[in-house]
Amino acid sequence: MSLVLKLGPRERVMINGVVMENGDRRTRLQIITPDAKVLRLRDAIHPEEATTPVRRVCYVAQLVLAGEADAEEGRRQILRGIEQLAQVFRDDESSARLGEAREAVAEGRIYHALRGLRGLLPREARLLAAAAH
Repeated sequence: MSLVLKLGPRERVMINGVVMENGDRRTRLQIITPDAKVLRLRDAIHPEEATTPVRRVCYVAQLVLAGEADAEEGRRQILRGIEQLAQVFRDDESSARLGEAREAVAEGRIYHALRGLRGLLPREARLLAAAAH
């Protein structure tokens, strides 16, 4: 399975530890190597921003993609995090996202898992805001 990245002008992406910057025009890249480690730098979470459950799991996935964490241990941590998130995010859409992320991790498709997990960030923000009131 290949991965298609659509990059905006001057957007940066890390592929297998190498940071690349797009030119002045939008572009579309097809990554055909199945185990390539891809991270859009605009999606990167800084360590001090990994302060919520979803952000922490995303951060671990990001470390695996950047080659900064052991892949097997990172996958175990991501799967454990997904299981914990499944205890809180019980609506159909969130459950589907978590199921897709779990499947992607099991298949070694960490970028796809990260993309699915990032989709939970707005819902998590709403839940945390509601809990604060």
